[in-house]
Amino acid sequence: MENLYERLGGQESISKVVDVFYDKVLADESVNHFFKDTDMEKQRRHQSLFISWALGGPNQYSGKSMEKAHKGMNLNDEHFGAIANHLASSLREFDVHDKDINEVLEKLTGMKEDILYK
Repeated sequence: MENLYERLGGQESISKVVDVFYDKVLADESVNHFFKDTDMEKQRRHQSLFISWALGGPNQYSGKSMEKAHKGMNLNDEHFGAIANHLASSLREFDVHDKDINEVLEKLTGMKEDILYK
């Protein structure tokens, strides 16, 4: 049975979703300030590898832990919700089934404790 990474179309498709996702995030004034000093090319690359790994793809993510990556940002539930909504919306643009989107969001929610209020 195909895992979520394969169902979404692998690395190339996930990279396209990540590009759309960051276009949405950077247009959102409630969260875009978190990225004002970020090398977005590097960020997109990291996020693409991380999402691929989180969805069952090849484990090539070697970035910081979720906790370290978000340390000092003091993200709250509102920020988390905005990011989750942008991700879901980006996946919908690529005709990803709601069942698969929910699976992605469940994985993200499982990391919430490592991301919020750091």
